[in-house]
Amino acid sequence: MQVINTAVQLLESGHEIDLLLIDNSKLYLEARKNRINTITVDTFKYFSLIQIIKLRSVLSQKNYNIIHTHFSKDLWLLTPVLRWFGFNTPVILTKHVGSFINKKDTLHRYIYSRLDLALAISKVIKKNLEDTTPLKSNQIELLYSGIDDEKFNPEKVAKNKLRKEYKLSEEQILIGIAGRFSPGKGHEEFINACEILVGKYKNLKFIVIGESSYGESKYGKKIADMPAALGIEDNFIFTGFREDMPEVFNSLDIFVFPSHAEAFGLTLVEAMCMGLPSVCTASDGILDIAIDNETSFLFERENYVELSQKIELLIHSKELREKLAINARQRVLSMFTKKIYIENLISLYKRFIPE
Repeated sequence: MQVINTAVQLLESGHEIDLLLIDNSKLYLEARKNRINTITVDTFKYFSLIQIIKLRSVLSQKNYNIIHTHFSKDLWLLTPVLRWFGFNTPVILTKHVGSFINKKDTLHRYIYSRLDLALAISKVIKKNLEDTTPLKSNQIELLYSGIDDEKFNPEKVAKNKLRKEYKLSEEQILIGIAGRFSPGKGHEEFINACEILVGKYKNLKFIVIGESSYGESKYGKKIADMPAALGIEDNFIFTGFREDMPEVFNSLDIFVFPSHAEAFGLTLVEAMCMGLPSVCTASDGILDIAIDNETSFLFERENYVELSQKIELLIHSKELREKLAINARQRVLSMFTKKIYIENLISLYKRFIPE
């Protein structure tokens, strides 16, 4: 979706975009739905003479200013084409997830040799690129992703939709978590923290938004069964997947983001943009987004006791919730909007385009 969103924003800014995609893939279908011009290949392999020849033909027909890939695997196709046939088109890579593979060997040095710039979506990804690839630090820059701050605007979205939908009272404090049911997303810590809080407060309701990914239904059932096993099922609502996330966020009082390791954390950014105070894990890309005691409270990864304590601070004080909420939205508006993202991206592109 980041590829699609970026392409749409570039088109809206007056630029011409082609996407090179696998034919009939989900990305291809999204691109066509958004009226983005596509060039397709039948499949993608690390090294394919057929695809190399096709890409050579594509690059020969158009004088592209920039080639921007969002997957390092693409360099296995791009570098041979550009090197062998003398194309000088600058290449930029956006790195969205970290890698644990050491890529400083001779072959990878060749594959990365035609890369002009790597963009990291967070500081932890920037460090990962420095540690695992042959790129020098001056070839890597931060570029934070951006969200639609008009879509995630609490003043333009219905309030308390979930309260009405689930017949909840105004006195109840709604505490939510959103994301797919997958190990490492922090659902277990969240539910264990909730058990502690239920023993202290009678006016809490916990909202769990999301569902299992493909192949993870067994883990999803484990999460769904946890509240009943702990005797707190009456305090929980599992909503399943929701497409109305702005309205969902605008119904909550507190948002919890307990993920063990996130390259960035767009869901957290969306919640903060909706003016929600949050409790987040103090790790990885989350540290680029949330500021402890200013926009959020941070807790040690997997420490559900500390998580419960930080949530409790917000339960106690509506004034504190309101203070963090204001600061959270302001931070997103100053750093993480799609307008800021696309302006910064175009500025980076212009470095490589002759006047």
